[in-house]
Amino acid sequence: MDRRFFLKAVPMAGIAGSLKTDKSMLADLAAPPPVNDRAYNLALLLRICRPVITHLSNGKLVANMPTEVAPHYSKPVHKVTYLEAFGRTLAGLAPWLELGPDNTMEGSKRIEMLELTRKAIAQAVDPSSPDFMNFTGQFDAQPLVDGAFLAHGLIRAPEQLWKQLSDRTQQQTVDALKSLRSIKAFSTNNWVLFAAMIEIALLQFGGGWDRKPVDFAIEKIMEWYKGDSMYGDGPHFHYDYYNSFVIQPMLVDVLKVLVDKGEGSKEQYELALKRMQRYGAILERQISPEGTFPVVGRSMPYRNSAFQALTQLALEGKLPAELQPAQVRCALTAVNKRLFEAPGTFDKNGWLQIGFCGHQPEIADVYTSTGSLYLCTTGFLDLGLPAHDPYWSAPAAEWTAQKVWKGKSVDKDHAISI
Repeated sequence: MDRRFFLKAVPMAGIAGSLKTDKSMLADLAAPPPVNDRAYNLALLLRICRPVITHLSNGKLVANMPTEVAPHYSKPVHKVTYLEAFGRTLAGLAPWLELGPDNTMEGSKRIEMLELTRKAIAQAVDPSSPDFMNFTGQFDAQPLVDGAFLAHGLIRAPEQLWKQLSDRTQQQTVDALKSLRSIKAFSTNNWVLFAAMIEIALLQFGGGWDRKPVDFAIEKIMEWYKGDSMYGDGPHFHYDYYNSFVIQPMLVDVLKVLVDKGEGSKEQYELALKRMQRYGAILERQISPEGTFPVVGRSMPYRNSAFQALTQLALEGKLPAELQPAQVRCALTAVNKRLFEAPGTFDKNGWLQIGFCGHQPEIADVYTSTGSLYLCTTGFLDLGLPAHDPYWSAPAAEWTAQKVWKGKSVDKDHAISI
């Protein structure tokens, strides 16, 4: 456990009593430890993920996970929130898991989490499990969304997750994903991508895919493009972060799998990628010198998932040319510190609480529950890069807003016309 987080969780008086040590040692313990950006972000990601993964791996998620809901919440929470928590957690944790085992301290943590996550998948899709999840639209359409996030997570870790599952668990996963076909996706917003992602996972893993929802989603999203990297969430533009929460990361990965499988257009993939690179540059410029960013649009309790598109670009080594990897790392780390060190972010048992910067239930939308919050893990996709990658190993660098507000030179910003 990262000592910074441990010290936050244990009263200093208790430490003093248990260690029975002198004042100088206590002062050393209380001093902020020197933690590099990777260690900090990894400790934070694991702090977020462990309650979900650990309880689910033991078949105890339903028994132990809180079900906080937004004011005027509109869904049958016990039918949707558990798949929300797991699908979204997997979507963000998977790239780090895909690095696989090694003999480092980080590698030992990964071995542990890989074992727990594989068990968690088995529990989620086994009809005899107490934590078997609802993959139907019998009670609400929400499972389509979070089945898609689960599928995205499996696509992001094919070697360490999918290929390591038993034949039985693989088949049960395919069955669960196919059962989501009974849910009709909304055809006028980002939900078209959820149906597409389900089918893309089935294509990726040989489960027998249906091309129609994929082609329809691509056609509609491209039709809704508004210019300068931004897609409408449907026919109209919405000033929110859904281009990062869902639209651009899913669109690019759908197109990439199609190309890899010989089923899609490389030109279309490259076009979507170039647009996402421009969007990544815009996101980086929105991070203030203090690590804050505009609170605008719905679903703000998803916290740093507002930067999923940027972290996916980092993960794939596709950051726009004008951004140094180190400046992106430093900017995102500053954001994470501002968000997750806020009092009230976690409850006494380590579960996320509804809010943006702390515990703020009033900021939530009517569809938000505890499980919804775990989309924040997609703000940590960059941890899927190895520790020696220049993104993590290069010296700290100032990001755009830091430089410009110090009077330093920065590149001019320009729109794109594709």
